[in-house]
Amino acid sequence: MTTGTFNKKTALQLAVGVGVILLLKFVVLADRRSEVVSAAVNVPAAEARLKRMREIAATVPAREEQLKQAMAELESREKGLLKADTGAQAEAVLQERLHKVGLVNGIDIRGLEDQKVKPLGNDYGQASVSVRFTCNIEQLVNFLAALANEPELLATDEIDITGTTDAKKAIQVRLTLAGVVTKKIAQEKRPGAAL
Repeated sequence: MTTGTFNKKTALQLAVGVGVILLLKFVVLADRRSEVVSAAVNVPAAEARLKRMREIAATVPAREEQLKQAMAELESREKGLLKADTGAQAEAVLQERLHKVGLVNGIDIRGLEDQKVKPLGNDYGQASVSVRFTCNIEQLVNFLAALANEPELLATDEIDITGTTDAKKAIQVRLTLAGVVTKKIAQEKRPGAAL
């Protein structure tokens, strides 16, 4: 080995070593120092954020209680929805109510004139069934009162009353009974419906 070669290798190694030290000092370790400085500068801001997070966390139990109350109220209100999974089932429930209440009041309700399900607001739907029957006015009043006492949310959507000429004072009634259903039922595609 000669002295000139040794000096070149040593100088090269020294230059690489100094470069690595400078790289570590100014690039890799520089971030750590800035994090420490920025954390020290932002201590009041961090304490303010911590205080705010603690205040928010303290309100969680009260909000959970409000949510439970709201869910219980919603459940009690939705007890009146027609218990059905499809529009056809909802219409069948309405038909069954009409027949049951009609029989109790001495009204023979047969057949079905019209049925449909449509949206009712943003969250629910309305299933309706139309029927025709003949009865006395007292029977109709009792029939409508009995429908109002049913547990479901039912309403007469349309009612047309026509008098007859017979001596028994009977009337012809066309009644559309509507009930509230879930939004899912109102949005379902009906077989044979127009696109």
